[in-house]
Amino acid sequence: MPVPHDISAETELWDAYAESAFRDDAEPMFGWTQYAGHGPGPELLGAPRSVLEIGCGTGRALAHLALRGITAHGVDLSPAMVKKSTERWAGTGAVFACGEVLEWLASSGETYDAVCSIFGAAWFTDPGRLFPLVRARLNPGGVFVFSQPPAIPGAYGPQGMYKGGFAGRAMFTYRYSYRPAVWERLLTRAGFASAEARVLDAPVPGHIGTLIVRAETAS
Repeated sequence: MPVPHDISAETELWDAYAESAFRDDAEPMFGWTQYAGHGPGPELLGAPRSVLEIGCGTGRALAHLALRGITAHGVDLSPAMVKKSTERWAGTGAVFACGEVLEWLASSGETYDAVCSIFGAAWFTDPGRLFPLVRARLNPGGVFVFSQPPAIPGAYGPQGMYKGGFAGRAMFTYRYSYRPAVWERLLTRAGFASAEARVLDAPVPGHIGTLIVRAETAS
């Protein structure tokens, strides 16, 4: 059963997050995991001429791609984050738009060689609704890659998440967690030709790993 996302409340949550997450002295950086210098880089995207990042956050990954000559577009729910990213990365060529990802993908007429989400919209959006829309925005032979924390064993599906612990104003959103094999099935059911999901171990044994999922469309 779908959970009741309140977009206006979630926008407020991500605007609040922008105040703590964005650093004016940040440099362009691309990585899929929560550990600096760990794991694969943009090579998982193949050799795209155009990339869309959904839930693009601080924009550091898109700035990195844009500086390599790739057409780099991003969409994020937070007006505050989009404003900060646009100002910080002016001149790199990266373009940022504000919007709710499902509505934005449904109304956009543009297509891309790759779509990515780095702890972004793929973690916080119902995959049953998101994946077909992503598929429709990809060119033939395009790829969709996303990363996020792996599911806690036995805790699958949509799960509520409060911002900033368990005291203060009740600001919350929903995130989605599944076993790797379930992510693969959800993607192929959405029309992707192939999908591979795996959990990359953390650099320190016993620490939280990273789920990395890569799907391809037919050529």
